[in-house]
Amino acid sequence: MAVPALVQLTSCSDRDDPSGAPRLAAPPALARKPGWFKVQAPGGPSYLALKRMMRELDLHTVCEEARCPNIGECWEHRAATFMILGDVCTRNCAYCAVSHGTPKAFDPLEPVRLAEAVAQMGLEHVVITSVDRDDLENGGAEAFAGCITEIKRRLPDASVEVLIPDFKGSERALRIVMDARPDILNHNLETAERLYRLARPGGRYDRALRLLADARRMGGPGALTKSGIILGMGEEWDEVIGCLKDLRRSDVDIVTLGQSLRPSDAHLPVVRYYTPDEFDELARIGRRLGFKHVQASPLTRSSYHAWEQVALARTPSET
Repeated sequence: MAVPALVQLTSCSDRDDPSGAPRLAAPPALARKPGWFKVQAPGGPSYLALKRMMRELDLHTVCEEARCPNIGECWEHRAATFMILGDVCTRNCAYCAVSHGTPKAFDPLEPVRLAEAVAQMGLEHVVITSVDRDDLENGGAEAFAGCITEIKRRLPDASVEVLIPDFKGSERALRIVMDARPDILNHNLETAERLYRLARPGGRYDRALRLLADARRMGGPGALTKSGIILGMGEEWDEVIGCLKDLRRSDVDIVTLGQSLRPSDAHLPVVRYYTPDEFDELARIGRRLGFKHVQASPLTRSSYHAWEQVALARTPSET
């Protein structure tokens, strides 16, 4: 099964590679989303209470900043993915809705406020991510470590999952995070290597895989590694399988696969909508490759049902 590779070389755009190398031009967008993307609009009591608490504690969530379609469902279950280090990213990935530009200074008290929110919510599993902060010496690694430490101090039985940037390949920065002992270390591969220059110009495919392998090496007994892939940006079916195989070679435990949903006309268009049956097939392939857990559906995002992924990854799965 193959997806047409509808891409071509172009000389420049507002997302050019800093190296000056030619970039891939975005393919034309599809006109309409399929019916399986319909979700209930957020607005329940838990959602409203959680939104109010985030504003009172001056915290950000990737659920809001990335316009996640699952925000209503997750927040009603009092599950949220905290986004630290501000809401402005130093990179400009072509699929991402998070703002980019010059971020504010790092707030050293953010880990304390975040741990307070976690304690108020009584969470058993916490997911923390961040914008890229290439302006900071260690890419914000100390902030991740501080959040993990503060949460474990207040809620020692809670599990903590961190979805980290690539820290420009810095092993020192990764070590700072891993020494704080997160229960799950997540870094998303995002897309096929061929599309990196188009979709993720600040990243490197091999660097992402190396980070995940290093995290596995640094992690203690029982620690899990995780990654995610976005589908529909112009990759071919065989390239998706190749991504899964590369992730297994990096000894990744959990993988998520979800459909790209274009945040605006300024973002990378959707080339193809994968069907629920195709996601089911990818989940079967992933399990056969040896992943401990595969979360795959059109609406899957990195932290979608993350609390369930932990338990399932630690339980033998059926192939």
